Amino acid sequence: MTAATGDNLRSLIFKVNDDASISFSVLDQLLLPHETKYVPVQNVEDAWDAIRSMRIRGAPLIAIVAVLGLAVDLTSNETTVQEIAATDNAKAYIYKKMEYLKTSRPTAVNLFNAMEELKDIVLNAPSSSKQIVDVIVAHAQFMLERDVSDNQAIGTHGADDLLFRHAHPDGVRLVTICNTGSLATAGWGTALGVARELQRRNKLRSIAALETRPYNQGSRLTAYEIRTEGMNGTLLCDSMAASYLKSKGADACVVGADRVCANGDTANKIGTFNLSIVAKEMGVEFFVASPFTTLDVNLESGDEIEIEERPAKEVIESSVAPKDMPCWNPAFDVTPAEYITGIITEKGVLKKSADGTFDVKGFVKKHS
Repeated sequence: MTAATGDNLRSLIFKVNDDASISFSVLDQLLLPHETKYVPVQNVEDAWDAIRSMRIRGAPLIAIVAVLGLAVDLTSNETTVQEIAATDNAKAYIYKKMEYLKTSRPTAVNLFNAMEELKDIVLNAPSSSKQIVDVIVAHAQFMLERDVSDNQAIGTHGADDLLFRHAHPDGVRLVTICNTGSLATAGWGTALGVARELQRRNKLRSIAALETRPYNQGSRLTAYEIRTEGMNGTLLCDSMAASYLKSKGADACVVGADRVCANGDTANKIGTFNLSIVAKEMGVEFFVASPFTTLDVNLESGDEIEIEERPAKEVIESSVAPKDMPCWNPAFDVTPAEYITGIITEKGVLKKSADGTFDVKGFVKKHS
């Protein structure tokens, strides 16, 4: 079970039963905020579909659901249990399932890092299939606990830094995009976790959430979390950001990330780049909040990131456009490092060097 703030914000339910089988279900976020429904995940195919269809989303949660989906498949899917018992190479059998899970969505690095981490654990596990499965289940449970702990640390570091930089007695005014709260993680959240920590300290003056077209994660999910948490929140159309910052003002934008490159270029939900340009023009700080595992020093810049393109129907259906209208629907964009003030992780806040650049490689080396 997750450690989210409240029952309404539980992104998943995971339980190891007395007979060692696993019960696992995910909150169908496509139905929020009007319906709360948990969908069973019984095998890796279910996990793949939950990720691909965006029933669940958010880089940390994608990685967690993939690993939990593998765990439930290996312990509770009768076909898989029989096949792994019959094979003479259980590790190769499991690696194949892990490769399949990696094809679900290409942009978020957390999924690939989670699979690589698990691959190393399996490689060093005893050779019997039961022992390998036990190791995977234990790691899945560890991932759940670690994610919540890391997110709370992100919130603490982010709140500390923002309050140091902005001395208003009532706290900080934030703007965010997409959904980066409990619904995008195992609990608490990343960028929205910073807002949650400020709220806990009575230092969140306000938070404005962009609707995040075309999937409306901001209006459907972040607005739902803001209301549930009792934050002083406002919902904006994506195109209102510049006018809002000019007329209402904000101290900082805090957004999530699906991948941060070695130079600090950051892939996040489409519209993030636009917001960063507006923020810089308006003199508003722009922070990225993401787990340490999102830092990808293997890619030098955002030009190397594979950007997922989604079906045109997502734009058509959400905009009431003509059904035969051609659409371009990238799920993510890349914010150049020059627009980013700092990168908040559970290890601390990465700031720019004296030359105005991010040393992500040095930060990763220091904290690995």
